[in-house]
Amino acid sequence: MTHSEENYLKAIFHLSRQGTGTISTNAIAEQMDTKPSSVTDMLKRLADKGLVNYKKYQGVSLTESGRYSALAIIRKHRLWEVFLVEKLDFTWDEVHEIAEQLEHINSEKLIDRLDALLGHPKFDPHGDPIPGKNGEFKERDKELLSKLPVGSKGVCVGVKDSSATFLKFLDKNSIALGQQIEVLDKEEFDNSMHIRIGEEQLLVSHQIASNLYLKPSEDS
Repeated sequence: MTHSEENYLKAIFHLSRQGTGTISTNAIAEQMDTKPSSVTDMLKRLADKGLVNYKKYQGVSLTESGRYSALAIIRKHRLWEVFLVEKLDFTWDEVHEIAEQLEHINSEKLIDRLDALLGHPKFDPHGDPIPGKNGEFKERDKELLSKLPVGSKGVCVGVKDSSATFLKFLDKNSIALGQQIEVLDKEEFDNSMHIRIGEEQLLVSHQIASNLYLKPSEDS
């Protein structure tokens, strides 16, 4: 596959995780920042290769082969992110763009050795699950901070928005994966939240709270 074909498969997979049924051409065009006509041409190519089910005006879905290929690309991407953070001391806001390039290296032997070198990690630096060699993966039990009631506690296990600007904001405010967060209060006016992280108290906007995943504590 070309790099562009791989990027389309990955985009279709991520869009399919956000809802049910087939994915529209317009949704893919928005995700890929391109014209619907260009998407249609690509979908025909992917359908010819048996990677997607596509019918004009009815949207698209991945075939079993397409899903496996998409997960293989995502696996490479997330393993490279772990490598960049753990072995080369990149910060979590720097690794996505670099991993976007490295994910297209087509060497199964290299990726298997990379996986072994890293100790077979289950999650990337942003808290997203890393698919196994056969495409299997397990989601964490998690909930958005914005949906937790006052008095809840949980451990930060991931982010919904992995953009560099959001991750830099989290670093600036010392919010990181693995930290215990307690919901102290919620403002009725704008749904901003007062939270405690360690000994520090912080006011976060609804937008911030809607992009942080927590694994709720059992005693919450």
